[in-house]
Amino acid sequence: MDKKLPIGIQSFTQIRREGYYYVDKTPFLARMVESGGKYYFLSRPRRFGKSLLLDTIACAFSGQRELFAAHDGRDGSAPREALYLADHWDWRKRYPVIRLSFGTGSFANEAAVDAVIRYQLKRNAQQLGLGDAPQWPQPGLALMELIERAANQHGAPVVVLVDEYDKPILDAINDPEQAAVHRAILRDLYSVLKDAAENLRFVFLTGVSKFSQVSLFSGLNNLNDITVDDDFAAICGYTDADLDTVFAPEFAAAAADGKPLDRERVRLWYNGYWWGGTERVYNPFDVLLCLAKREYRPWWFETATPTFLIELLTARGFFTPQLERTYATHQLLGSFDVGTMPSETLLWQTGYLTIARKVEEAGHLLYELAIPNQEVRVALNEALLDALLPHRHEVEATLNVLRALREGDSETLRAEFDHLFAQIPYDWQYPLGHLEAYYASLFYSFLASTGVRLLAEAHTRDGRVDLVIQAGATVWVVEFKVVAGESATGAALAQLRARDYAAAYRAAPGVTRVIELGVEFSKTTRRIVGWMCA
Repeated sequence: MDKKLPIGIQSFTQIRREGYYYVDKTPFLARMVESGGKYYFLSRPRRFGKSLLLDTIACAFSGQRELFAAHDGRDGSAPREALYLADHWDWRKRYPVIRLSFGTGSFANEAAVDAVIRYQLKRNAQQLGLGDAPQWPQPGLALMELIERAANQHGAPVVVLVDEYDKPILDAINDPEQAAVHRAILRDLYSVLKDAAENLRFVFLTGVSKFSQVSLFSGLNNLNDITVDDDFAAICGYTDADLDTVFAPEFAAAAADGKPLDRERVRLWYNGYWWGGTERVYNPFDVLLCLAKREYRPWWFETATPTFLIELLTARGFFTPQLERTYATHQLLGSFDVGTMPSETLLWQTGYLTIARKVEEAGHLLYELAIPNQEVRVALNEALLDALLPHRHEVEATLNVLRALREGDSETLRAEFDHLFAQIPYDWQYPLGHLEAYYASLFYSFLASTGVRLLAEAHTRDGRVDLVIQAGATVWVVEFKVVAGESATGAALAQLRARDYAAAYRAAPGVTRVIELGVEFSKTTRRIVGWMCA
């Protein structure tokens, strides 16, 4: 029986009984339980498999061993292989499970938040055979009573699983006052989990962001945050090994149908997320859609265009070349909060930046952040370009630009950028405030949206070069300058040549041509006035 791709399916039971692919994540659950921990928190971007993970955990604690064991399919359900947890779990014990999910619905005001909480408490009470849900005015007290009643009636401590714990806040993030109201409701709800410790066996909260302990988890300060723990880095997402083993039949089928999927191209487009450990991971949604459609497209990005993110970055004047490399501390990565959202933190927690590597300097741990893959680089920069140049007309320039870059065709390349910059309205107010940064951001985002390989703010022994472009065997080393008048000064190219930024690339493997390009923008005309190559 051929297996099916579980696109959009978050039910562990359905996946196991109906013959869908499943990448075994149960060793991570065994590790959490064996460590003796009780309270866990995990942050991952949207569509990374958090809901399926929680459903798997629920099935394990509720004692549904048949879903984890091997099955021959004789009863008409799909045959399935055994999972790790089948023989690494105490199936003699069953626990009542309370599940709260804020993943669906819109939370425009406090009434909506309260209604969803009340509904879910009622549903949990009914599913656990407890009758009516508690009717306390405060949601936290109602949850506390529900936990006590479940533990008493079932004679076992309770498992509490919370999915998308932060969505009521994120839905109101454009309105800080309303978001703060939602945060207060959730703080009341989650704070009781600490006081209910004697009636709890296991608590797991997941979400996109990590709000600070002070703002949301002041009453639940014993959470074990495993977001960047090496041991749990691959708890969500697929690894290269998963694609080469679990999904090998899909690659074989694509090749047999005359639509082969190149593994290296799949890796370039969708791999690259890293939270520690030895392996980088793929967004599962991307992999499943790529295997189903057999096309390389920004599947994950297209499911929810980050309008708020784009507007915020533009308003703040985010220097878009920083997407290729920026740095953050551990404290900064976890400092997401209403009214104080560093751009780097927001980009990382939403999945548009990932950890490239950990850097230790003088006893301080720093994280180098970068765009994870081609999907994000292309799609995010297209969206940013539209925001930076809001009256831009769509032009079919990508193929011309890529060809010009590969062939070292400076004239064609300038013509395309002249056309791009000519679209800047005369009365357009530059959000970055600094013209050179604005022009450099436009230049970078346009090139990044084509998918060409870029290195921004590249370090050399003599300083930092603004942009390095590698197109096949041709490397372009670019310096930007803003000039006061309407004529070129030659300063940009002169700096390149004086500091010989290109030296590091002339002997690089596979490089046959290195071009130094100085680009000068006029503050007066808002156009390119200098374009000099060497």
